[in-house]
Amino acid sequence: MRPILVVLALAVAASAAPQYEKIFYSYHEEIGIPEYARITAAEEAMDFDGARIVGGSNSNVGQWPFFGGLLIQLTDGRQSVCGSSLLSNTRAVTAAHCWRHRNLQARQFTVILASNRLNSGGTRVVTNRVAMHGSYNQNTLANDIAMITLNHVGFNNNINRINLPSGSASYVGTSANAIGFGRTADGSAGNNNQNLRHVTLTVISNDECRRTFGGNIIASTLCTSGAGGRSTCQGDSGGPLRINGPTLIGVTSFGSTAGCQRGFPAAFARVTSFVSWLRARM
Repeated sequence: MRPILVVLALAVAASAAPQYEKIFYSYHEEIGIPEYARITAAEEAMDFDGARIVGGSNSNVGQWPFFGGLLIQLTDGRQSVCGSSLLSNTRAVTAAHCWRHRNLQARQFTVILASNRLNSGGTRVVTNRVAMHGSYNQNTLANDIAMITLNHVGFNNNINRINLPSGSASYVGTSANAIGFGRTADGSAGNNNQNLRHVTLTVISNDECRRTFGGNIIASTLCTSGAGGRSTCQGDSGGPLRINGPTLIGVTSFGSTAGCQRGFPAAFARVTSFVSWLRARM
């Protein structure tokens, strides 16, 4: 009887173990490449007439002068999409997984400034000078941050930098804006939108976020609530989470593969954890 009891005990323990939400396995394959195709098709269908982020609003040119869309040319010839934030006339920050994730490597970025469209308008700067954090982990997306070096870009009403934070505030309970070209809804409902969008989210504690993502949430991660179906979504990777100042407190990293409107948190690289690393490269 003893072996049977042991097997039953192990089965009960396994069933009682917490089931955490999965994050994407290969960003460009699963998200970036399909999102580039979706955004391009939506822009063509709209004929650039009319005006991603779930539950947010369209953004106007100049509303977020520090935001840079990223059109990504991969080494295999395909194209992908992310976002970034301008830190100076020659530097921008994005997620490391936008440059390299699993088997797919970027060859170059086109940083798109002062435009609410991915494929037209604004100032476009091509670069292949990208430095990923030395401790970036492609499996867990720990230290998911990278510095982009650009040719000098002049500031104006529509192009300007964002501030880096000081101190070590947790920002729990703070309202912040996430900005990006990503989807506006799960499934086909999000297919027809192509404008840059923004949404206001509330920062939550890492302990609360860890109940969804388990060990993927570490001290250098910052999370926001997904309550009310408002969140970042597929294609927003690398983009900013900002508070008034404007100050950058997060770089969009990952969410649940189950969808963006399910109420799950979104995870960001916590910028206060990387200020020294960023300043050393500015």
